[in-house]
Amino acid sequence: MIGMLLFALAAAAAPLFARASEDLFGIAPCELCSWQRWPYWAAAGLALGSALVPPAWRRPLAWLAILAVLVSGAIAGFHIGVEQGWWPSPLPGCQAPRSAGGATVDDLMAALAPRPSKPCDAPTYLIPGLPLSMAAMNLLYALGLSSLGAIWMRRGANR
Repeated sequence: MIGMLLFALAAAAAPLFARASEDLFGIAPCELCSWQRWPYWAAAGLALGSALVPPAWRRPLAWLAILAVLVSGAIAGFHIGVEQGWWPSPLPGCQAPRSAGGATVDDLMAALAPRPSKPCDAPTYLIPGLPLSMAAMNLLYALGLSSLGAIWMRRGANR
């Protein structure tokens, strides 16, 4: 039970850190960055739920929490591919607005996002000199946290 409470805190820490990096460092997230946060919130809720429900429900909810963290890692892996130019992002928010032939300046201005963001193929490096984008750091964090959660579950930490 304590293990899943710690897991919930660690899962919530990832999107909270990402949000803090926006406020403290002025980093604008792209759409894929934002997508990576939602599975962590789901994982935090599931892990918290697994610590509070009757014993029969604990293990399934804990494994779902671990799976949710892996989903964020999968999105991060996809994001790394977009950053490296291995494939384009299918999300419309990752694409620069395009002119449709006779578009006016007003049409182009209306097509802009309501708040500033960055293209998904422009990596954000948080630590100078460290060649890991925030998406790559998220992938490593997701793999580490899900592995730790799986180890706790295999050792019976959530019975």
